[in-house]
Amino acid sequence: MKFTGSQNYVATQDLMLAVNAAIQLKRPLLVKGEPGTGKTMLAEEVSAALDMPLLQWHIKSTTKAQQGLYEYDAVSRLRDSQLNDDRVHDIQNYIVKGVLWQAFTAEQPVALLIDEIDKADIEFPNDLLRELDRMEFYCYETRELVKAKHRPLVFITSNNEKELPDAFLRRCFFHYIKFPEAATMKQIVDVHFPGLKDELLTAAMKTFFDIRNLPGLKKKPSTSELLDWLKLLMAEDIPAEALHSPDQKVSVPPLVGALLKNEQDIALFEKLVFMNQRNR
Repeated sequence: MKFTGSQNYVATQDLMLAVNAAIQLKRPLLVKGEPGTGKTMLAEEVSAALDMPLLQWHIKSTTKAQQGLYEYDAVSRLRDSQLNDDRVHDIQNYIVKGVLWQAFTAEQPVALLIDEIDKADIEFPNDLLRELDRMEFYCYETRELVKAKHRPLVFITSNNEKELPDAFLRRCFFHYIKFPEAATMKQIVDVHFPGLKDELLTAAMKTFFDIRNLPGLKKKPSTSELLDWLKLLMAEDIPAEALHSPDQKVSVPPLVGALLKNEQDIALFEKLVFMNQRNR
């Protein structure tokens, strides 16, 4: 089992090495990087390329580790007992299996995505240490040990909102997805928009990287935002000439709201444009 890339995802050589290293070591692959650099999509594309079903667990600030294992629905059981429902005699009817239980008991190897783990409480990663390490857990309500039939291929993504515990990091293979350089970014765009005119692509890429390189931006535009912007430019049939002025001075590009996502960054960019125009 080896990942060699896919038609729908531009994976750099070091990223493919990281995926295959995690497979070889049988450890979770912890992927960090700027939002919008394709961390979640990586799990989707690897699972598709390796012909493995993908189970996804999207983490929120209120998510608890226990939810990934199972939950006991005591309220439903109490209600059924009051209604004299025969289901109440079998506690299995009130065990809600989480994604880890589903992954462990799957009949074939699966990929498991734990998405944005840093959104949860700081204790969340520690609460999963044993389960991810030993690939088993105990269900106290049914008194059964749930062991993995096949070790799932685990992807864990993080946007670096919180530091992860050292004990958790030791159990993972780590990879940081660097922001794509211009050549890699062009490959990514070609995958999504194979018919894009070279003139528009060149002008859009220059504008995009000029904006990313502006000092003081609160949120730099990401790969996904570039793709959204290009989609809008094509839909509105905006020519390449509209993206830059003839004298190469800085100007506000059309549909800039697809790239800049807060008022501080837009104000900063407009101020730069104004100062540039005054110096003409």
